[in-house]
Amino acid sequence: MDCGGPSASVPGPSLAAVLRAGIKGSPPSLPKHHWRILNALLACRTLVLGGHRYLCQECGQMHFVPHCCRNRHCPLCQGAAARRWLAKQEQALLPVPYFHLVFTLPHVLNPLIQQNQRALYVLLFEAASQTLLEFGQKRFGVQLGITAVLHTWSQTLLDHYHLHCIVTGGGLSTDGSKWVASSERYLFAVRALSEVFRGKFCAGLERLYSEGQLKFHGKLGPLAAPTAYQGLLRQAVSQKWVVYSKRPFAGPRQVLAYLSRYTHRVALSPKRLVALDTNSQTATFTWKDYADGSKRKTMRLELREFVRRFCLHLLPERFVKIRHFGFLSNRQRQSRVAQVRALLSLVVMSVAAVAPGPRGSAHTVVAAGCY
Repeated sequence: MDCGGPSASVPGPSLAAVLRAGIKGSPPSLPKHHWRILNALLACRTLVLGGHRYLCQECGQMHFVPHCCRNRHCPLCQGAAARRWLAKQEQALLPVPYFHLVFTLPHVLNPLIQQNQRALYVLLFEAASQTLLEFGQKRFGVQLGITAVLHTWSQTLLDHYHLHCIVTGGGLSTDGSKWVASSERYLFAVRALSEVFRGKFCAGLERLYSEGQLKFHGKLGPLAAPTAYQGLLRQAVSQKWVVYSKRPFAGPRQVLAYLSRYTHRVALSPKRLVALDTNSQTATFTWKDYADGSKRKTMRLELREFVRRFCLHLLPERFVKIRHFGFLSNRQRQSRVAQVRALLSLVVMSVAAVAPGPRGSAHTVVAAGCY
């Protein structure tokens, strides 16, 4: 068994076991790319991939260590990948407040996104990042630093497309001469963010359609007609677009703790799998019902439906789901982070003041907004 279940005393099935049972007998019709991912997950840490034998110098016994698939959709391999990624991100962490915002697309667009994942995932990144960067420029006259992580799932494995954004509380001035800090408790009004985000995303949808870059297959075929497509856009615009702002992080360490949980998360953690019943061809897993006070509940799905839902969240080939924008963008990341660190140290030094204490001792006053 590859992993534990919800508790150590009652182990649940592995994800590989559930997927294997779901595709056994009558394999579903899937793209080749999806089959490559599933085959990698099924082979992970098994003899299929081989392994290494090590001779223990203490006990004198040979130990076999199986190879991992290293696929980014594999929950068994993402722990090590997350630790490697975090080690790099720690170098760019700054002593400033950080804010957490979530941009969510309305579910009416889900069928269109399913058939145009790459194009609309890219559009989601663009619309959200451009919205934040524009607000940073207009409100503070700065370039923000943004790290965005794509998530595509809900707790029940259905499609729920949203972007988690970690945003610096302030940014680098346009001329690069100073750091301008935001409030430690507030960044932007979410209602205004949602309106601009909606406008940018829908404008992008119009552009993609006019350029013929969208696909309409099967049941989505009728949407290829201009009148039907415009009707979909009107329906999307009429709905509420959610931009959620969570409480600001308590400091850089909390940012890293969050990133370690979210950046390399897959659609279903192995700990959530409870049972696999091959007789009834069902799998049971736990989920958190946020509409009911975040109560922990269980859900049982037919195996074919479980596989279908899991495959909704397999990313396109070579698609980058973690992206950086503003002064954290990859082109200028290293030099700009060094520049910001230098500016922050100058701010602290410029406002540090020495004053006599109760017995002639001195104390230091540090710039607000710096930890």
